[in-house]
Amino acid sequence: MIGRSKELEHLYSLYESNSFEYLVMYGRRRVGKSTILLEFCKNTNSIYYPAKEKNDPLNLLDFSKIIQLHFEGTYISPFDSWEAAFDYISKRVIDRTAIIIDEFPYIAEENESVKSILQHAIDLSWKYKNIFLILCGSSIKMMEEDVMGSESPLHDRQTSKMEVKPFDYFESALFFPSYSNEDKIIAYGILGGVPRYLEAFDINKEIDTNIETKIVKEGSFLHEETENVLKAELRDTNVYNSILAAISIGKNRPNEIADYIHEEKTKVSKYLIKLQALRIVEKIAPCGEPDIKHKSIYVISDNYFSFYFRCIFSNSFYFTLLGEKDATKEIMKDIPSIMGYAFERVAKEYLLRKAKERKLPFVPYDIGRWWGNNPYIKNQDDVDVLAIDKTKKKAIFMECKFTSSPMPIKEYDDLVTATKAFPYIEEKYLYFLSRSGYTEEVRKRAETDGAVLLSIDDLFS
Repeated sequence: MIGRSKELEHLYSLYESNSFEYLVMYGRRRVGKSTILLEFCKNTNSIYYPAKEKNDPLNLLDFSKIIQLHFEGTYISPFDSWEAAFDYISKRVIDRTAIIIDEFPYIAEENESVKSILQHAIDLSWKYKNIFLILCGSSIKMMEEDVMGSESPLHDRQTSKMEVKPFDYFESALFFPSYSNEDKIIAYGILGGVPRYLEAFDINKEIDTNIETKIVKEGSFLHEETENVLKAELRDTNVYNSILAAISIGKNRPNEIADYIHEEKTKVSKYLIKLQALRIVEKIAPCGEPDIKHKSIYVISDNYFSFYFRCIFSNSFYFTLLGEKDATKEIMKDIPSIMGYAFERVAKEYLLRKAKERKLPFVPYDIGRWWGNNPYIKNQDDVDVLAIDKTKKKAIFMECKFTSSPMPIKEYDDLVTATKAFPYIEEKYLYFLSRSGYTEEVRKRAETDGAVLLSIDDLFS
């Protein structure tokens, strides 16, 4: 299994505890939760039950079989209730035992009382037993609100929680050992860090071939994925598709989105909240500034959704006429533009990695994009990646360019100008990340200023 060492370490630490433990584990679909749990089961005394989208009696039947096979070595008969099943576990557990219910929302949605029944089992028996309980789910909203929320019978029972998140660029690159570092970054820019998406590419094929056969081709897993995810989680998917398409072309504010798709702003705002809960969209404010309503914008946080809605969804009719091969050629021509925001995300993740290694001038307190008014030029300005320390006296200013030519001095000067919007910053550090290197003029200025010039290869050093 690639990555997930920290997640597994956390699971093992809870398993090795001398007391009852209850972990709530959640994360978006395809992120690899079940893979982590199955890997954990290999080295522990665990009972793993993957709930299905079935009615309550059938889920209870399957649960009965798995529980009895574990303790008795054979299936006897179904429990007549969840109370009976949980009571049976209480009586049979002696040695440390992990009880894992994967996709718990499938059970709770069919039988609302299961949460109360489980709460009573924990309070009256399980918390005195040698049990490690794990409830896992892909419905983030339900896990956060209906399982851990203040109105839930299970509120405050968990001893730990874990949100399984997509890989960053560095971990994602491990899926493509034969790719060049540049192609690893492009693959990440297209697919993001969701393991199931990364696995969909054929590592023995070039980027363009994978785009053609795994994304552009109708009926392929990735071609259908966005629609499948939205249909599984939401209603009115046509509206959600429209919202994501709008954001993908730079309509970042609710009023802009509403105008573009001809829907009410209040409706759009409600739908954006749901997309945030799915970890597909995120609301961001300029780094170092408070989350002020009129300054905040919405971006697609998932690289693949961003790629799909920008390239595939918006051109579906055109690409059908072009055919898969020529459509792929069109996409490849636009890679530098497609990679723009994704490359910024890579730069941010690089700084976070270096911060953890204590290889930055300071440990950032806030990090992200910045945009706003620059009094020095009396105009709007922006910084691709800004990292500020806790005292707000130190900052890293970073410019990222995924172009086919070396970064010119103008880009260097633009970043220097942007730093003047922050007169209160006493220590300013200039960082640049360029796909195609730097002009000699930039190199000389950087040497004089002590600026850091990074290449794609440096991202993996």
